[in-house]
Amino acid sequence: MEIVERPTGAVMILDLKGELVIGDGDELLKDKINSMIQQGHTSLLLNLEGVPYVDSAGLGQMVSTLNTVRRQGGALKLLNLTKRIEDLLSITKLLTVFDAFDNEQEALDSFS
Repeated sequence: MEIVERPTGAVMILDLKGELVIGDGDELLKDKINSMIQQGHTSLLLNLEGVPYVDSAGLGQMVSTLNTVRRQGGALKLLNLTKRIEDLLSITKLLTVFDAFDNEQEALDSFS
């Protein structure tokens, strides 16, 4: 898993590449989100375009990350869900919990 930061105005976009799975991506995502919050970034957009697979630990970490950001008064939204991830979020009813977008500009506009 690799995470690239892209600041865009008040929103920090995190481009994720690789599998979001136990022991690799889940801990990296947790550490990155904690780092972002410590730096004062609470408007976060996770770009999942480069994530081919999410396991249960990765899914759990996404929910935990959402809760962490919300506790800090921030917002975490998802961008460019793959069909597989969208299906997973739909089956688990988490698509109703996360704000998800297919268009980066629409996602950025939703923060204001």
